[in-house]
Amino acid sequence: MKKTVVTNKKQIIKKEEEKLEATSFVVVTFENVEEYISWFKNTAISNMINYKIPASITLAQGILESGAGKGELCKKANNHFGIKCHVGWEGASVYHDDDESQECFRKYNHPAESYRDHSLFLTSRSRYNFLFDLKEDDYKAWANGLKSAGYATDPKYPAKLIHIIERYKLYEYDNEALGRSPIKEEVVLYEAPSKSISNSEYEVVKGDTLYSISRKYNISVEDLKNKNNISDNALSIGQILKIK
Repeated sequence: MKKTVVTNKKQIIKKEEEKLEATSFVVVTFENVEEYISWFKNTAISNMINYKIPASITLAQGILESGAGKGELCKKANNHFGIKCHVGWEGASVYHDDDESQECFRKYNHPAESYRDHSLFLTSRSRYNFLFDLKEDDYKAWANGLKSAGYATDPKYPAKLIHIIERYKLYEYDNEALGRSPIKEEVVLYEAPSKSISNSEYEVVKGDTLYSISRKYNISVEDLKNKNNISDNALSIGQILKIK
């Protein structure tokens, strides 16, 4: 077998196995990444609609930073984007080795909170403002823009995001969020079944978002939030929602 030497932080190598090094080094299979995409694609699409961040970029960052959900920081803190505590963070935290030993990282109760915080992180800091002048489907410009704005120190960060997006065709989810020709429906492994409790209620399962539930029951996201007194887009597995 050809020997592969990993020399750079957050490196992804195209082989039968994907070798990802974000906040910790992990080896995952193509199927692991596909499974991760099936879990979080709807969340990324919903966040693109609400926050104007390309779904492809969100998913690629999630895959790289979390090691497709297998990384140590992701497992112990539900932190999918390697976001550090920073000044002003008042939520839970954990300490983890990254650029320096035992740095402070944000901790979340659920992956949906991490995805929402990633969107808020980019939309609330002035150094990222210029990204929102870019076309929503220009993932290459977004990847390079994230690096120039200081999201990551790795000089190859943009190339790694672009590689992931093109290898797994994540740009198709940008098109879906923008209302363009829908992607073909495929059999998705490990996707949790729907849990309709009654004609008027629904139990949230893994991978659900307000957007995906609204499409399933032909109701707008806004109506769904109003019926359930929801002020943001975070959902919890097992949560009961009124759908009628």
